[in-house]
Amino acid sequence: MSALDAIDRNILRLLRVDARMSNAAIAVEVGLSPSACLRRIKLMENSGVIRGYTALIDASGADATIAVIINITLERQTEENLDRFEAAVRKHPEIRECFLMTGGSDYLLRVEVATAGDFERIHKEILSTLPGVLRIHSSFSIRNVLATRAKGRR
Repeated sequence: MSALDAIDRNILRLLRVDARMSNAAIAVEVGLSPSACLRRIKLMENSGVIRGYTALIDASGADATIAVIINITLERQTEENLDRFEAAVRKHPEIRECFLMTGGSDYLLRVEVATAGDFERIHKEILSTLPGVLRIHSSFSIRNVLATRAKGRR
């Protein structure tokens, strides 16, 4: 897909606020016909600009998980090492997010676990076996203070 224009960016802004907003409502907001709006959304989905949709779940229930934030430092920051590490991370669905970082560590990962024992397994079987890892620093969240959601919705 070519560069996003102002209408595409506006569509993305609306979907970030409420991914369940109807195509007709989005079309009205951005000044397009419903068919033209849907065509743009499908193009952004097919090109990978929109990678998917998700639901924000209240984690205070009985099946609550603990978010673990993990800073990874690699032995070397060569293109080959970065590519190998990133390819390995993509193979593990336990790793929910992975960011290439500036600053003190090379990558920031987020995993969710039910117990410290679950994290111990992930640390032993996955994190410590990722290629090129020099240092792993993990922090357990106490609670989620803010997750992006539509204004005025709970």
